[in-house]
Amino acid sequence: MEKKDNGEYSVKKALGYGIGQFSDTIAIETFTFFLFTFYYAVVGLSVSLISIGFIIWSIWNALNDPMLGVLSDKTKSRWGRRIPYIVIAIIPLCVVSFLLWTPPLDSELVSFLYFLIIIILFEFFYTMYDLNYAALFPEMFLDPENRAKANTIKQIMTVIGLIFAFIGPTLFIPKMDDPKYYMNYRIAGLVMSIIIAIGAIICILFGIRQREEFSEEYKTAPPFIKSLKFSLGNKSFRWFIIANLAHWYIIGLLPTLTPLFGIHVLKIGEGESFLLGILLGITFISAMIFMPVWYKVAMKYGIRKAFMYSMTSFIVVLSPFMFVAGKILAFFVFFFAGLGLSGSLLYVDLLLAAIIDEDELTTGTRREGGYYGVNALITKLSTILVFLSINFIFTSIGWEEYVPRYTTDLTIFGLRSLMFIFPAIALVIAILSMRKFPITKEKYKEIKMKSDELHQEKRKKL
Repeated sequence: MEKKDNGEYSVKKALGYGIGQFSDTIAIETFTFFLFTFYYAVVGLSVSLISIGFIIWSIWNALNDPMLGVLSDKTKSRWGRRIPYIVIAIIPLCVVSFLLWTPPLDSELVSFLYFLIIIILFEFFYTMYDLNYAALFPEMFLDPENRAKANTIKQIMTVIGLIFAFIGPTLFIPKMDDPKYYMNYRIAGLVMSIIIAIGAIICILFGIRQREEFSEEYKTAPPFIKSLKFSLGNKSFRWFIIANLAHWYIIGLLPTLTPLFGIHVLKIGEGESFLLGILLGITFISAMIFMPVWYKVAMKYGIRKAFMYSMTSFIVVLSPFMFVAGKILAFFVFFFAGLGLSGSLLYVDLLLAAIIDEDELTTGTRREGGYYGVNALITKLSTILVFLSINFIFTSIGWEEYVPRYTTDLTIFGLRSLMFIFPAIALVIAILSMRKFPITKEKYKEIKMKSDELHQEKRKKL
């Protein structure tokens, strides 16, 4: 049976769609938060090998992500352009999400080859799910105010997913950097894969629909090279991807470093690994609390200015990572980090949706898949920057191989700099790029008015 969308907004509709973000977040954030510590400290790969693996992975994504996006735009089916890929991807994604934690330990070379193959497989199925799920958002929610409301619910589900991702596995792993808990990672991986499947199935059954007026868009969707040219030729998109690259760099760097930061700077010991999950969980609970504030800021000043304000606040609230010591004070520092993160999470999807609306007026076709494909590539390039940063610092402080008892003032400073100095530089670059972003609050009102007229014409043709 076809899943048609009547275009009306409801909390039930937004919640049904948002539950898919819950599964999406658990999949990628479990990967982000635990994978580096697992392969570096538990499996025993060097930081250089892990960095090489992620560079190869990112080169693969340079083709994989945009091609999946264009393929989605040009797909014709009774369920629309996006839904078939979401359905196809979910079971393999859950299987691979478990296999991430089952590397052979025969030798470093065998472990590295397994690591490389499994992260590429994970990325392929995750992108197939995530890209098509995300591409439905600007299509299902066209009105700016309703889009902001739906995105608030979507980001609340993001936060709930993050809490599950950060805290859930720590219930099974007493000490995250200890090789004797290798099997505990497998158990945690199995549990998280089952939770991912449950959320995604609920979303597929009750949350995702295609809009009738866009059912013929596949006919005019451009081929791969032309779509890539259109996307990168869009001035708004070019400035956006610089800011989004910085955004994802920070989203990738902070969770990746938090386990080692907690162990070596905050002195979180064996049997206390759940505190690491709680610290990050507090950050994202805080982000959820502050989200209504940033929603009001966006309604008053427009998304462009609001995003700049949120990134400025992010720099301020990250600065205490340069001096925080002790577990109690750390809870306050991680909580207020959510203030800056909140706006960043809320605005990225809204900015990209506005770019897609603008592009539709130029080309006559909605190309969510093409834009989200290139955007997915950009987010993966941020992973290269994350591991180049980690590799630079770790090799500078004598941590090419993990030495858990080797902690010096230089080690502490290196970890602190990765939690503040590097993110602050990225945020300054993001703010400067958003100053050049051309879709102001006034311009978007004009885009929305013309888009409504175009959509009425498309409905009449059907």
